[in-house]
Amino acid sequence: MILHAQAKEGQTGFPWLVFLHGFSGDCREWQTVGEAFQDYSRLYIDLPGHGGSADISVSGFDDVNVLLRNTLLSYNIHNYWLVGYSLGGRVAMMAACQEMPGLCGLVVEGGHPGLQGEEARVQRRLSDGRWAARFRAEPLREVFNDWYQQPVFSSLNTAQREALVALRSQNNGQTLAAMLEATSLAVQPDLRAQLTTRTFPFYYLCGERDDKFRALAAEISVPNHVIRNAGHNAHRDNPAGVVDCLAQILRR
Repeated sequence: MILHAQAKEGQTGFPWLVFLHGFSGDCREWQTVGEAFQDYSRLYIDLPGHGGSADISVSGFDDVNVLLRNTLLSYNIHNYWLVGYSLGGRVAMMAACQEMPGLCGLVVEGGHPGLQGEEARVQRRLSDGRWAARFRAEPLREVFNDWYQQPVFSSLNTAQREALVALRSQNNGQTLAAMLEATSLAVQPDLRAQLTTRTFPFYYLCGERDDKFRALAAEISVPNHVIRNAGHNAHRDNPAGVVDCLAQILRR
């Protein structure tokens, strides 16, 4: 089985850029950034439970990793960068800490390296369980109205919040709930040690108004780039800033 994706061909000799969206996003999420890199072939993936992969269910990160590898092989991709935001960044970090043949490097925007301590995991499991129950039972517009009131999204203004609620409400609540539970931070291992001893280039991006993830970035001991005029979803808030940052990384 493979994940639904959109592929755009670039020049031969360049690695692929493989883009992974955040929770409740889809393969369109990264395209404003990705289409600035016409020399590179681009693959925009729909993660399980989302977009064209909505009918694909997983029991955990291992399943996601298998699907990701199968998808890359199906497109004959043997030389690539993983670029992931939030949930997509966690998927990318999990994959990179396994054996991923052909991985050139990793770019993560606002992705959590993992919780430390059992109490934090218990609390997260309870929280994600409550959200999953709401996604299954309530109108998505109501759930996302509350979802975007969480502290990590505090930099959003009213218009930005309303636009995201309208966009995310096009999802399927049942499949979102299943993916939220399968890939909860509660079941993700703490990746800090593995990421510190990595053998591949790893860059971390976060918005200047995303205080929580700027603090987390400092814990991973990797080059981190602060995107001006942006909150947690930096590539949506300031796509030009993220394009400039990614271009700089790829030139190295």
